[in-house]
Amino acid sequence: MENLKEFNVDGTVYTTELTKKFERRKNWERPNPKNIMSFIPGTIVEIFVKEGQEVKAGESLMILEAMKMKNQIEMPFDGVIKKIHVEEGVKVPNKMLMVEIE
Repeated sequence: MENLKEFNVDGTVYTTELTKKFERRKNWERPNPKNIMSFIPGTIVEIFVKEGQEVKAGESLMILEAMKMKNQIEMPFDGVIKKIHVEEGVKVPNKMLMVEIE
């Protein structure tokens, strides 16, 4: 059986055959904390910040309306807005880059 692969998980070696779906999967990448991504598809209703603006942790950056709910997107930490990639009224898909922070 030439298709078998060995994995070492916490000291235990497992031998298994990989599925084609597993082999074609997208590898996980650690999210960049300086990029604010959309977490649900929706519409940008209002933007409260501008590029170059200093923002404190917890301040509201924008409102993303999804499924008739208005979600406040808040600043995760103190920083400066480097680039805003969305505009008011724009529909955004899931996992779209909305704001870059310096």
